[in-house]
Amino acid sequence: MPGSRSLRTTTLLSASVLLALTATACGPRQDDTGPLTPRPTASSPAAGALPASLTAQKLRWRPCPAPSTAQGGGTAPGKLPDGTVWECAHLKAPLDYGKPTGDTLDLALIRAKAEGGGKRIGSLLFNFGGPGASGVATLPGYPPAQSLRSRYDLVSFDPRGVGDSAGVKCLSDKEFDALRAETLDLDGTAEQTKKAAAACAKHSGKVLPYVGTESAARDMDLIRQVLGDAKLNYFGMSYGTELGGVYAHLFPKNVGRTVLDAVVDPTKDPVQESLGQAKGFQLALDDYLADCAEKPGSCPYPNREDGRKRIAALLAKTEKRPLPTRSGRKLTQEQAVVGIVAMLYSKESWPSLSISLSDAEQGSGDNLLMMADNYSGRDDKGHYSTMQTANSAINCADIRQRPTPAEVRTRLPEFRKASPVFGELTAKGLLGCTGWPVTGKSDTPEVSAPGAAPIVVIGNAGDPATPVEGARKMADKLGKGVGVLVTVKGEGHGTYGVNQCATKAVNGHLLDGKVPTDGTVCS
Repeated sequence: MPGSRSLRTTTLLSASVLLALTATACGPRQDDTGPLTPRPTASSPAAGALPASLTAQKLRWRPCPAPSTAQGGGTAPGKLPDGTVWECAHLKAPLDYGKPTGDTLDLALIRAKAEGGGKRIGSLLFNFGGPGASGVATLPGYPPAQSLRSRYDLVSFDPRGVGDSAGVKCLSDKEFDALRAETLDLDGTAEQTKKAAAACAKHSGKVLPYVGTESAARDMDLIRQVLGDAKLNYFGMSYGTELGGVYAHLFPKNVGRTVLDAVVDPTKDPVQESLGQAKGFQLALDDYLADCAEKPGSCPYPNREDGRKRIAALLAKTEKRPLPTRSGRKLTQEQAVVGIVAMLYSKESWPSLSISLSDAEQGSGDNLLMMADNYSGRDDKGHYSTMQTANSAINCADIRQRPTPAEVRTRLPEFRKASPVFGELTAKGLLGCTGWPVTGKSDTPEVSAPGAAPIVVIGNAGDPATPVEGARKMADKLGKGVGVLVTVKGEGHGTYGVNQCATKAVNGHLLDGKVPTDGTVCS
């Protein structure tokens, strides 16, 4: 996804960030409730007909205001080059799809109408991943999508629990700052997670059982119906690929032209996925160091081995003595790792990583902390979006595993072997749902979609967050004749608008209905 990126799981974030607990200035549109009764199971809504009051509702589209604090803040989206105004609306959806005539919540939507000049196909719905990314705030800043307006209304949304769609509230900004400033062992992490989870239950208990991926997929089908589309045309990135796969499983006959880019592996449980991410980010760091060494004028390291040793030394130093910043806050070891992670998502960020690491070696933590803040959804005024709270809420509604500190401790050698830099924090991320007040649904999503239209699945060989084998597994699980695999030999998280070959394949499929050859390889 563009801009600040987050992972499918609560891993590879600092212990505080992976807790994904924050409060925002803007809360859910329904009333908050008190703590939940002990551990309800995340809702698994049964398919059923929705009332006409929902499927036939008329949306009130208006020019979009500036994104709320919950969505990440910023300025109102400007007009598109042809003068088109970005429009926003709210759509009512059942809180619990098992009770479609019961309580509702409001989903925040954004759209830019098709520009004309070509035969309009319908709407193209985007999800930018996380889980936890605000589609309302992200879509206007995603330039590659503009080429698709010739035939589509571009549409995105804040998934339930995110931003202005009943965004999950937990800790205050100051409490989250304090949590991120701590360095905790496994037992301390588990205890802090329990305390923060209790705050989520207190402030957002009503929505926590209903923010899982299945409910979000059903929201997408409701959006399709309200927008008047016979099929759902969809572009999912990162976690959005899992959401797209779950949608295809639930509604195979409603699948329209669909692309899944930077694909989550639907066959891996949380431990396997975490190990894969540790290896993926270590590979990306090694690739960065190899590339950096070829640019002696701007690279702080003469070779990859020197870079490994000096980064390890830097992190060891910050563990004992966090680096100062101009803000007065300190850069801890964990926040330094998060800052590095943030700049490994895209090869275009590698020069910034060189500058940030050089500054840190000279005693300044400003750049790495700024990147860690951006990754964590913290703005320059100290306010947090719902990105990390929603990440925890959705993950913990989806994932059943709840490992103990003792169980994670036994896996530490395996994680450290997978990545000397990222392994330990990735393992610590497995504690991200400790004490969560909702029992998770399962450990792997169901994405088989027999009878669905072809779905283009793209994996990038150098993707650190969603390793390329995930795309192969997704294509296989979608089923024969459904999953169409395209592999890119490149770096970074996501390929559309970055790799010319992949972009051409996506545009051909979405705009002209041309399905690429299964097994296509782009260099």
